[in-house]
Amino acid sequence: MTEKRIKAAVNQAVYYRNYRRVRDRALTRLAAAYPDDYKELLEQEKANDEAQGRKWLDIDGTTTGMDTRSITTVNAQASTSNQRTNEGYNGGEE
Repeated sequence: MTEKRIKAAVNQAVYYRNYRRVRDRALTRLAAAYPDDYKELLEQEKANDEAQGRKWLDIDGTTTGMDTRSITTVNAQASTSNQRTNEGYNGGEE
């Protein structure tokens, strides 16, 4: 079973690498053919990422405009879930 998973992961990685390679070459050719349009679209997309808080600030994936309320909600839900699973636990053997 493990070998099957590894083979599937390798196939997916190869497919995605080839797709990105071809896509990047096509994008380079389009940028050369239409430099003004490319620059305009690139600036629009950069502004869009910044406005939506998707621009990375560091390699860890820290972004601007992160909604801390959603993180707090997720952490609170996880904490409540952990408490429910441990309700029957009375401290173990003494």
